[in-house]
Amino acid sequence: MTANPDTANPAIGASVDAGGILTNYLDAGDPAGPPVVLLHGSGPGVSAYANWRLTVPALADTHHVLAPDRVGFGYTQRPDGYHYTMDNWVTHIEAFVAALGLQSYSVVGNSFGGALALRLAAKHPGQVRRLVLMGSVGVPFSMTEGLDAVWGYEPSVPAMRRVMDFFAYNRELITDELAATRYEASVQPGFQESYAAMFPAPRQRWLDAMSTDENTIRGVQCPTLIVHGREDRVIPPDTSRQLFELIPNAQLHMFGKCGHWTQIEHAAEFNHLVASFLADEQQSLLADQLKKRPS
Repeated sequence: MTANPDTANPAIGASVDAGGILTNYLDAGDPAGPPVVLLHGSGPGVSAYANWRLTVPALADTHHVLAPDRVGFGYTQRPDGYHYTMDNWVTHIEAFVAALGLQSYSVVGNSFGGALALRLAAKHPGQVRRLVLMGSVGVPFSMTEGLDAVWGYEPSVPAMRRVMDFFAYNRELITDELAATRYEASVQPGFQESYAAMFPAPRQRWLDAMSTDENTIRGVQCPTLIVHGREDRVIPPDTSRQLFELIPNAQLHMFGKCGHWTQIEHAAEFNHLVASFLADEQQSLLADQLKKRPS
């Protein structure tokens, strides 16, 4: 792995070869601490930093936080001819985890990143210790106007403003300056080209591909925290209610006056909720270590 070559850009962190793809990721906290992998969503111009900039410092107090740019997003390599499919995205994260030598870890997934996190927990029950799903995809639902606008984004400041209006309940968060900044992020070299290739119309098929079979979801045994904004217009809150009913060891927290940006609109409360949930993992790890000590 290599360190950040561009300290002026906080979105560029360390890099590692993950299955042949040079992958940019944020690395924070004590490397000896329990690892937690943060998987971002699929908005235009998104990166791990844009998604998790308020979350990483809060979790880094107690965990080794690793937040990759998924292939096709941010500053991770975009291989020529790469097929942006659910299976390939899962394979990339599996390779990322393997490249860092993680034997077990917790995972936090936002939106589309939640669908990936759910797949990882189902495929690797021995690796994923705790699961957090925030505004997550993972069960079938009909394409919303908000998600269609997000995936159908064509670069312009007004289009970015419209997309961001869908994300936030609190309209005071959506300023012209923020829209212009996020627009500039979306038109960096290669960003829009890869994004436009991911979800061409008709888009319901890509959404359907992110669903996991109900019986498979029922088989997820790790402790799971499900979080959603009650006023989310991108991913319907009912998806989290369905996941709560399906996952045996789950708890559900719904934020009122909150859209799809739970980790931004209610950052302090979200960070406290997730940190407390993951703190139980630390106690479990300590108990396991004590059991292994000779008497």
